[in-house]
Amino acid sequence: MDKLTRRDLKSDKFVEEVGHTVEYLSEHRKQFVRYASVALVAVVAVAGVLYYRRSQAAVRQEALAKAIRLSDAPVAGNVSDPALTNFPTPEAKEKAVRQAFTDVATRFGGSAEGDYAEIQLAVMDAEAGKTGEASKRFHKVAGGGNEEYASMAKLSLAQILAAEGKTADAEALLRGLIQKPTLMVSKEQATLALARVLASSKPAEARKLLEPLVKEKRQAVSRNAETLLVSLPPAK
Repeated sequence: MDKLTRRDLKSDKFVEEVGHTVEYLSEHRKQFVRYASVALVAVVAVAGVLYYRRSQAAVRQEALAKAIRLSDAPVAGNVSDPALTNFPTPEAKEKAVRQAFTDVATRFGGSAEGDYAEIQLAVMDAEAGKTGEASKRFHKVAGGGNEEYASMAKLSLAQILAAEGKTADAEALLRGLIQKPTLMVSKEQATLALARVLASSKPAEARKLLEPLVKEKRQAVSRNAETLLVSLPPAK
């Protein structure tokens, strides 16, 4: 629409229309004020929710970052550096790291940070030979709402199940990951894991899974697939 000229502003029609508008606003002033107030409250409420979510996310991230820093801290014996977190013994470090991840998992269960902490605790349990506890933690994350961490938990859980001789259960989990890969667990990664599970019981099928991967352009995938392929019994 073209800008109004001085002549337009002086026209009777324009003045009349403006007059009607001013009159209408004056008569309905209370309604406009009320509706504007409601809209303002809604905007403030939304802003408050967004701020709260961001602040809570920051709290979760800081708690997780603290736990990760502890897991990366060195064991320095009797050497103490005030500028660097370190532990006198591996046992002291493990206790502190486990407590930090447990705190995140307990306080922020169901969040991405909580799931990551749960996975780290499961790995620590598995390394300590507590496969039962590790399985419980992996199961918990696998059934959660975060698809990425759930896929990581399923991959790890499949490896534990395979080690326990529960090949069918491990196979089912891995086939599901192949059908629905994620950023954390690629189709190729799940395929390699499945081939390892089937290597003893179904070597022919494992070979069929690996042969296409050997031709992959990604060096790491091809190398791992070829290494596993060579270890299989000769094809009949």
